Amino acid sequence: MGTSGSKSIDGVGAVSGVGAAAAGLGGAGGEGGEGGAAEAWHGGAQLYVSLKMENAEISGDLVPHVYGSEPIIGTWDPSRALAMERELASMWELSFVVPPDHETLDFKFLLKPKDAETPCIIEEGPTRLLTGGMLEGDVRVALFKLNGDDEVLEFRVFNKADLVSPLELAASWRVYKENFQPSKVRGIPDISINVAPTNATEEGSAATLELDLEHYVVPSPPTAPPNGYAANLAATPASMIQTGASWTNDILLSDGIQSPSSVSAKLEDRSNNKKNIEAWATDSSKNSGLIESKSVGTFTPLQKLDGQKGLFVDRGVGSPMLPKSASACSLASGFSFGSAKTMPEAAGAVAAAAVADRLHGSKEDRKLAIVLVGLPARGKTFTAVKLTRYLRWLGHETRHFNVGKYRRLKHGANQPADFFRDDNPEGIEARNEVAALAMEDMIDWMNGGGQVGIFDATNSTRKRRYMLMKMAEGNCKIIFLETICNDPNIIERNIRLKIQQSPDYADQPDYEAGLEDFKERLINYEKVYEPVGEGSYIKMIDMVKGQDGQLQVNNISGYLPGRIVFFLVNSHLTPRPILLTRHGESLHNVRGRVGGDTVLSETGELYAKKLANFIEKRLKYEKTATIWTSTLQRTILTASPIVGFPKIQWRALDEINSGVCDGMTYEEIKKNMPEEFESRKKDKLRYRYPRGESYLDVIQRLEPVIIELERQRAPVVVISHQAVLRALYAYFADRPLREVPDIEMPLHTIIEIQMGVLGVEEKRYKLMD
Repeated sequence: MGTSGSKSIDGVGAVSGVGAAAAGLGGAGGEGGEGGAAEAWHGGAQLYVSLKMENAEISGDLVPHVYGSEPIIGTWDPSRALAMERELASMWELSFVVPPDHETLDFKFLLKPKDAETPCIIEEGPTRLLTGGMLEGDVRVALFKLNGDDEVLEFRVFNKADLVSPLELAASWRVYKENFQPSKVRGIPDISINVAPTNATEEGSAATLELDLEHYVVPSPPTAPPNGYAANLAATPASMIQTGASWTNDILLSDGIQSPSSVSAKLEDRSNNKKNIEAWATDSSKNSGLIESKSVGTFTPLQKLDGQKGLFVDRGVGSPMLPKSASACSLASGFSFGSAKTMPEAAGAVAAAAVADRLHGSKEDRKLAIVLVGLPARGKTFTAVKLTRYLRWLGHETRHFNVGKYRRLKHGANQPADFFRDDNPEGIEARNEVAALAMEDMIDWMNGGGQVGIFDATNSTRKRRYMLMKMAEGNCKIIFLETICNDPNIIERNIRLKIQQSPDYADQPDYEAGLEDFKERLINYEKVYEPVGEGSYIKMIDMVKGQDGQLQVNNISGYLPGRIVFFLVNSHLTPRPILLTRHGESLHNVRGRVGGDTVLSETGELYAKKLANFIEKRLKYEKTATIWTSTLQRTILTASPIVGFPKIQWRALDEINSGVCDGMTYEEIKKNMPEEFESRKKDKLRYRYPRGESYLDVIQRLEPVIIELERQRAPVVVISHQAVLRALYAYFADRPLREVPDIEMPLHTIIEIQMGVLGVEEKRYKLMD
């Protein structure tokens, strides 16, 4: 071989691991031997060759090596043999690059003890021959004789060759040099704390924030979390705006997807429903199919009785299947669900459960209604808003229906306390009517593609709840969610917030008069209140503060109800800030490259110091705050100047895995992988990088992070990456999933999310340009 071939090997072949990226980039590679590789050679392409040996029983004292002719090693001296890299516990690999028309190469494997004084063990049999990137003859086994001839050690041998272009090869080598260099943060444990500054910030240095932090506040974008009275964020009462209107899924339609007319159901005749309301309420004792079980506190299904359904596993329908690239996941060809809206807009466990439920679940069980129950000022609407946001973020089509909003549109906002008396038949009929209208709208929306409806009202009597269950028969599964609060201080605080924010008292200039009226209304509800004991239910008892509370469940089973219970048990109203920020500028940011694990640039290092200064000022009195980073060194280095707080590394916070595109620029992807580039451009949410992840994959792995953020009662600083922070921010801001890939997440900016009784508020600080 010539000198140039030998240099290629010296540059790449001596390092295991380069080929993983190179092989993935080269789509023309094959395993068919000399002819196929040579015929595919064009444009200066090279063969990436991988040799692997596998043996599960070898001891750690023997390391597989290779020696032989150029360009593999260039010497038959065993002392200069090239070590194979350990890929797995029982697998070793050596990779190198040769021209597709290379001359036949000869070599052998040997086992080299770590003890230099012990002789090498050379494999038995003839010299191995490599032609066209592939081994000749019977090459599947390598035999070594140990201790003379007494013991024979057997290895399985694997060989693969892929054709790669010079550009792809250069890109993979560059990724190796930049990403696999010795880490500057290696050895730092997953949980650590700096007790004192390692490099104190000099007075007046560029990293010092001398002004008040308000100086760095910048306007929040339009994607900020919505503000205002929570009930106003609920669904618009379609039945009261346009008679006979049909629901369609506005999230899907906004993506440009037409909703099939066949799935839109017209509302039932209002007059007939009105006549039936009293019949449903008064005839509740005849509902023999309803099981009142006192088996509280179990997650296992109850024994089936007559008229009761078995295991409830809910997922339902969601967004239609869009055309995907070859890299995107797809269902096996033979599965047809007979509708365009057959899968939720999700991935991972959510999608897997959706397929299972579609195949095995009944039509009724594929729709879920969470019906709130509780006295006024007990946090029902706040709980409904949080649960709606969580389920939407996971990919479930979810909508919040607030009966109070219907009542205000139908009968006006200024109803006195007497309207809510139990001896006021006109008031009872009017309240049952708007509840039925809201329930009909929710069912009609479900028929148009919705999956989970959150029905927000007091629903404080069994008659009302039986009415709703009767309406739900054959349409959806109902789970009651009862909120109970016994803390007078919290109730008083909620009442005052209600007077200040509720449209019911917007025209009441006298605050004390409004307060007196609402307390009288509350007394009217307390007189007739009946706790939930029927059907499937969840009881949240004194869960507002997240301490000393109880969560009781009855007849709850299935993936989605289980996720709901897990979310609720970790939710509370303790006010605390969550600070989101990207790592400081990295070398890949400067070069415009995707992914990688590079260190910070000089600008990034300056931001890390400014961030530490900011955290010191902002969390000066928050001694229980924590710092969360990914496991990539650019986030760990950004957090390193921060002192006095525990630092926790989460692999779930790592940047989106760009697979074979890791280390490339978007221009390089467009030039060398045009189909992938176009697929990503068409659908960034669902697009999955070859051997990498999609945004939906990222959302699925971030669910434990969201649950833990909800559970935390102290401030948390999250230092992560653009795609990850887009997904986290979308949860708090309640943004549709389709917007996640395009949410602005600038460098050197801190987004403060304030969580508490008023919902979610946002504030942004820009420390550097």
